[in-house]
Amino acid sequence: MTVTPPAVGPPALRKSLGVLDGVAIAASSTAATTSIGIGLGVTAGVVGLHLPAIMLLAFLPVLGIAGAYSRLNRVEPNAGNGYVWVGRSLNPWLGFMVGWVSIVATVAFLAYTTAVTGSAMIQLAGDAGVHRLGGLDLDPGSTAQTTAVGIVVLVAVTLTAVTGVRKAARLQGWLLVFEYAVLLGFCGYGIVTGPHAFSLSWFDPFAIPSPTALAQGLLLSVFCYWGFEAAFTVTEEVRDPRDASRAGFTTLFTMLALFLLGSVAFQRVLSPEELAGHGAEGLAFFGDRLASQPLAALPLVALMFSAVASLQAGVIPAARGMFAMSRDRTLGPVWSKVSPRYGTPAAGTLLVGALAAAVATLALVIPRLADMIMATVSAIGIVVALSYALTALAAAVRFRALLREDWRQGVRAVVLPTLSALTLLGLGGYLGWSFYTSADHFEVSADNGWFLLATPLAMIASGLLAAAWARFVRRSPYFRTGRGTDADALPGAPLKVPR
Repeated sequence: MTVTPPAVGPPALRKSLGVLDGVAIAASSTAATTSIGIGLGVTAGVVGLHLPAIMLLAFLPVLGIAGAYSRLNRVEPNAGNGYVWVGRSLNPWLGFMVGWVSIVATVAFLAYTTAVTGSAMIQLAGDAGVHRLGGLDLDPGSTAQTTAVGIVVLVAVTLTAVTGVRKAARLQGWLLVFEYAVLLGFCGYGIVTGPHAFSLSWFDPFAIPSPTALAQGLLLSVFCYWGFEAAFTVTEEVRDPRDASRAGFTTLFTMLALFLLGSVAFQRVLSPEELAGHGAEGLAFFGDRLASQPLAALPLVALMFSAVASLQAGVIPAARGMFAMSRDRTLGPVWSKVSPRYGTPAAGTLLVGALAAAVATLALVIPRLADMIMATVSAIGIVVALSYALTALAAAVRFRALLREDWRQGVRAVVLPTLSALTLLGLGGYLGWSFYTSADHFEVSADNGWFLLATPLAMIASGLLAAAWARFVRRSPYFRTGRGTDADALPGAPLKVPR
């Protein structure tokens, strides 16, 4: 029989998702349309006409990371994923750092996407003939204007995420169908009709200008793939934990196909100067080159939908990660409060949205949107590489016995994650060193190396302070064992009593 005791602690999240819901959340979090529309131009400014090569090269370590996530999720499904796995297999301090930097990076991503959403809306207004509003000249490149518009959208999607992941997944599913239809149509047409000749050198990583360009291009590309693991943050809300793994891999291979299609199409249609010079307006410029209005506005509409969906998808994993940390008492109790009506961490979701809005406002110190995007993406790329690498090393340690028992399984479970981790750590370290040696003074500017290095270092330093508070003030048991709370054993979850 099943007895349900009174809820005396943080209750379990409501299980309502299937594999397609997980794909919708992970794909929206990865935001292929936003990555193609903005990330390709940023990356092209670093690697030139070698976007297909850098996307393929970056996929290899990310695939190793995905394998580590999948195997760890099968033995220990947990909303905190890397935070729990690294804490148990390596060290609780490192585990806390993985959880912390993932959340901080997501909040920074939400701030950046808030401005991107506002920019897409202002561009659409311009296409509709609206260039002034209340005496103000609308500028899609202004951080202030784009942030103000984007925060309104952020508030709306945060409220939607509060009402349930199922509703959010359904909304994102419909948005994805439209986005991918537009991407496939325009990119396919661009590949066939583009004026610039196709070249196999586009796929040659050895033709990338310098080792620094290769390292930065790889981390920017890793950032484009970042988000597939959102499928694992809702693993406690899927009916079968294996669905999270299926959703993660499905998303990752879909992103690879879309990024290769988009990078080849962009290089067939746009010159190197056009590709690197349009920043947040790159997809709109691409659409204008292929069609006249109103059809030319479709890629911009897809970009807006992608940004809106990724805002919502970003709020969801951040709230779930903080939920997992809160129930271990490494964060305050507010993050583990579950709404009895919606079965979601409602208070935490609202707070994540508020934090993202605050960070977006702070980003106004960088007046040009293109510069803000470059600074944010570089910082997130470094901390995401660190988080991925530590999670992969946790998998290698957890499953190291397989090397003796079954060498084929051992290669997949230990060797490949280790190689992926070392690759990402090496890239992050090299890029950090290149930032440090590229400047002799500090300046709040996207082309100042010390500023680009200081941002990820500040994220990591804040994590050390938060970990010390959790260890010595909250006295969280997590720091003694590294084990996260078992979601199935939470007070308030159904208690199985043998007959």
